[in-house]
Amino acid sequence: MVANFIFSILLILAVVLFTKNVRRIAQNILMGKKQRIDDQKPRRWKNMAWVAIGQSKMTTRPLSAILHIFVYVGFIVINIEMLEILIDGIFGTHRILAFLGNIYPVLISLFEIFAVLVILACVIFLVRRNVIRVRRFWNWEMTAWPRSDANIILVTEILLMSSILVMNAADGLLQVRGDVHYAALGPFLISDLMQPWFAGMTDSALVTLERSGWWFHIVGVLIFLNYIPYSKHFHIFLSFPNVYYSSLQPLGKMVNMSNVTKEIRMMLNPSAVESATGSEEEDIGQFGTKDATDLTWKHLMDAYTCTECGRCTSSCPASMTGKKLSPRKVVMDVRDRIEEAGKLICRKGKDASDGKTLFDRIADEELWACTTCNACVKECPVNINPLEVILEMRRYLVMEKAAAPGELNATFSNIENNGAPWQFSNEDRMQWAG
Repeated sequence: MVANFIFSILLILAVVLFTKNVRRIAQNILMGKKQRIDDQKPRRWKNMAWVAIGQSKMTTRPLSAILHIFVYVGFIVINIEMLEILIDGIFGTHRILAFLGNIYPVLISLFEIFAVLVILACVIFLVRRNVIRVRRFWNWEMTAWPRSDANIILVTEILLMSSILVMNAADGLLQVRGDVHYAALGPFLISDLMQPWFAGMTDSALVTLERSGWWFHIVGVLIFLNYIPYSKHFHIFLSFPNVYYSSLQPLGKMVNMSNVTKEIRMMLNPSAVESATGSEEEDIGQFGTKDATDLTWKHLMDAYTCTECGRCTSSCPASMTGKKLSPRKVVMDVRDRIEEAGKLICRKGKDASDGKTLFDRIADEELWACTTCNACVKECPVNINPLEVILEMRRYLVMEKAAAPGELNATFSNIENNGAPWQFSNEDRMQWAG
């Protein structure tokens, strides 16, 4: 009874803390501008099934795709055993699903196969990150914390899967020895092979080993659950809604500003000026994005969904040619900035300001290095769109600060004066049209 009580308290605390962390992230995301996304629902569900659940965009890099599928499917399948562990912990039962009879050892064996595949995948991921040092995991924006975060998760997954195998091996030996608390359930495919490692242990030592494995796994899972909101692995939860709400517009299509569109229409049709203009001058607000709160909630959800896999940066032509731009860094900077702003508002109120902006994190050089080719958008396995953030920040530089590069300013002037990007008037059109 004491063990059940302790377990229940730990479970409640873990759920409460996780709920609190999720609420914090939700509040940060909702600090973004409102954006209504409720069109083409069948197509959105199809995208989510194909991209988020089906992992379709992972296949462009087969090795990573296969290993990721091992981990992805493994955790889904093994969560069935997690359900059994939770029930056992609350009610003090032991292997509550054993009523399934001959099906039960088959299920446990299946869980163990996936546990081994998860361990194998995580070991290979660790080698790729820390021994081979795949370049995209060592870009300059991948500082000590992002690298450590990935390693912490991978090592934790290995330990959690190993604890299941050790628990089952000790349980199996106790079944063979006829312990009254461990009824014979049948062979377990992987853990049975591990039994010789523990065959010299006494029954009491095996019980301690089995219980230690059980407690290590469930407590580890609860700690892991509350670590995830502070980790890039929060994409486990956000990837599905993020893909669902991703843009269905053609890649690279810019969102027009209604006020600018209105001005252009009035220029093209002067007779509409009087009817379109109210009695008071309209407040057009700010052009573009200066800070993370100027972005939409979807952009902020993108930032929290980022897996930091670096596929966007490794496919970016600007990054590949040595430019400062890294699409992954742009997304990470948005997330870090909204976290910073969220903490400030939580402490000092919604009108609090620290005088900082996104431009303190993202340099103009990074923004203007972008070729708007959409390679980053196409590569992202969870449909994040770094380009939209870059374009909105460029819009702020051009329309609010008049801080575009000299070449672009000259082009803008030519378009305004000549109706073309070249220094020829309309009368001399044939000199540049050919």
